[in-house]
Amino acid sequence: MSRQPLLSRRTLLRGMGALMALPLLEGMRPGVARGAPVPAPRRFAVFYTPCGIHMPKWTPGGVGANWSLTPTLASLAPVKNDVLVLSGLDNLPGRPDGDGHHAAATSAFLSCVKALKTEGSNIRTGISMDQVLAKAVGKATRFPSLELGIDQGKGIGNCDSGYACPYANNIAWAGPSTPVPKETSPRAAFERLFADFDPNITQAELAKRRAYGLSIIDAVRDDAKALEGRLGTTDRRKLDEYFTGVRELEMRVNAMEGAGPTCGAVATPVDTLDVREKTKAMMDLIVLAFQCDLTRTCTFMLGNARSQRVYSFLGLSGEHHAYSHHQKAQANYDALAKIDKWEVEQYAYLLQRMKGVLEGEGTLLDHSAVYFSSEVADGNMHEHTNLPILLAGRAGGALSPGRHVQYEDVPLANLYISLLNIFGVPVTTFGDGTGPLTGLAG
Repeated sequence: MSRQPLLSRRTLLRGMGALMALPLLEGMRPGVARGAPVPAPRRFAVFYTPCGIHMPKWTPGGVGANWSLTPTLASLAPVKNDVLVLSGLDNLPGRPDGDGHHAAATSAFLSCVKALKTEGSNIRTGISMDQVLAKAVGKATRFPSLELGIDQGKGIGNCDSGYACPYANNIAWAGPSTPVPKETSPRAAFERLFADFDPNITQAELAKRRAYGLSIIDAVRDDAKALEGRLGTTDRRKLDEYFTGVRELEMRVNAMEGAGPTCGAVATPVDTLDVREKTKAMMDLIVLAFQCDLTRTCTFMLGNARSQRVYSFLGLSGEHHAYSHHQKAQANYDALAKIDKWEVEQYAYLLQRMKGVLEGEGTLLDHSAVYFSSEVADGNMHEHTNLPILLAGRAGGALSPGRHVQYEDVPLANLYISLLNIFGVPVTTFGDGTGPLTGLAG
């Protein structure tokens, strides 16, 4: 027999004109008398990085469980047993008509559908697999999906050899002609997720809250204290961990924007341009959004196609895209290795944060699948075969990580078919796929 949950999944904390969502607590999940608890929900996250990877320093030695970390993958050491390295998967629909490899492949990154080459508004590709998933499971959460990124990019015009800018700037597509725009402001994403204002608040009350510089948690503290009295020990611990995470992220966002506590009203600050701070803030947002069960599907773009970012903090003076066209020059190889290593470190940070969140009979990472890749392999040759792919987490027991699995000439879309099946979406075809990918469960 099932018993009703103590709290509604839609429970919000209220105070000082703020509404704050709660993490997924045990008291929100229906229990089963004399039976096993309800399994934690599964989540899916995508980490996209542009311009390819320097593959000689990426590909691990050994296959199966006996694989070794390469210099590029070294930061994965603490989570090595939580990661699958998948080699030999191809995304041939990413090949362009003529030039335009980066934009064409980015548009096909999650759709595995060839894009129509156009600079106009008549863009056409395919629905991305994250949006197929969001349509299937998104009704269970406040946000069907969450799209985040670092760079906004142009919305119109030519962004890569005759390919329109939406192809280069988006990996999430709700339909063939409908990219899902990403949020590139940590402040805006934070407030959207955790600090929705009560529509009934007066302007005077809102001005008072801002003037006092109250944090979200300060605003809802009284309601939070009342709630804690109704919770068990485990839920009180989870709530405390969640508040700590939200407060730390809030402080980081405020510090990034120069918007600390103030005794007077301030104008809306400008977001930081420091990619290091911005990326960590976005990773923390993903963790908290999953922990709060605000969404179960999230995509993140570390940059747009043909990224021209200069990684000066790595001691580099050239642009990423320029380095990716290495022309077999050792100096360019060395620069790419530094960039690739830093990118994987950001992914490793996300995984370790998720691994640190206890949930049900495991961790947030145990119940998730976290995908990392780029639109091409070698950026100089614009290779659409043997893509650099990592898949972390156990997806509630459906994945068996800690291995390097080698394939040969297998469509990337087969991986997406398998992932959709794992999340309960009974598709048999997707993109140019030929069927589910074997070997993910060991």
